[in-house]
Amino acid sequence: MNLPEPETGPAPARGRPAWRRFRRDGQAVAALAVLALVTAFALMAPVWAAWTGHPYDATFPREGLDAVGRPVGPGAEFWLGADQLGRDVLVRAAYGARVSLAVGVAAAALAALPGVAVGLLAGYAGGAVDTVITRLLDITLALPSLLVAITLATTFPVTSATAGLVMTVLVIAFFSVAAFGRVIRGQVIALREREFVAAARALGAGHLRIMAVELLPNLTAQITVLTSLLVPTAIVAEATLSFLGVGVRPPTPSWGSMLGEGGEVFRTAWWLLAVPAALLLLTTLSFNLVGDGVRDALGPRPGRAAGRG
Repeated sequence: MNLPEPETGPAPARGRPAWRRFRRDGQAVAALAVLALVTAFALMAPVWAAWTGHPYDATFPREGLDAVGRPVGPGAEFWLGADQLGRDVLVRAAYGARVSLAVGVAAAALAALPGVAVGLLAGYAGGAVDTVITRLLDITLALPSLLVAITLATTFPVTSATAGLVMTVLVIAFFSVAAFGRVIRGQVIALREREFVAAARALGAGHLRIMAVELLPNLTAQITVLTSLLVPTAIVAEATLSFLGVGVRPPTPSWGSMLGEGGEVFRTAWWLLAVPAALLLLTTLSFNLVGDGVRDALGPRPGRAAGRG
């Protein structure tokens, strides 16, 4: 992952120039607009259900299935078609967007907090502390996340949709902490020998103050970029787990479970795969483009890095 070099100036002073640089990135701005539309689409899920008169878990076999029991395609009654049980694909996709965005943001936030903490501690302390933390992170990265998730789902089966959602978030966040911590550790190692850290140490600042006041503000760009890039990874992970049947539990819809269900009848009902796949691709691609834009905006301007001590 190509991260920007940390800047040592006050973070608030860089806010306005960073926003101006971000606005000049047409792809990032367009991706941000797409994410705003996807978010609005998700927030309006109850509105779509009210307009169409189709709750996400309601089946309409008469209207949603044809004479031989096949799902009906997009039309006036079902704007994006119906699935094999006669449920509205549009409404289910909107509720699935809420699940995917919630899992992505929650998992990224939960991974960021301990990831920053362990990376900051390992990079600053060095020595045995760094070795122990790094080895633990390596062990976590070596574990097969899908296999662990499947094992947890079968060993501790959950019956409610909320419990399945919470377990999915926790599993994704757990395996994301290690990657987050490794990157932050590398950035802290590069920062801890800088002049401003040596000056703070010479003035009598304690270790906790140096980490919290001197180092942490200079990791703002890295934390922001990592978090923005972790969200689409978490969304894809949730879709994968739900596709395999060990993620979000029915009847709560998710894009992954919709893909899994649509794979059974995609030859006669292409929209069952096309709708969730297009939304998943569009959302993850947009998050990645926004993350790249944030990285470039928060990175050092040409010529500035060379002029710093």
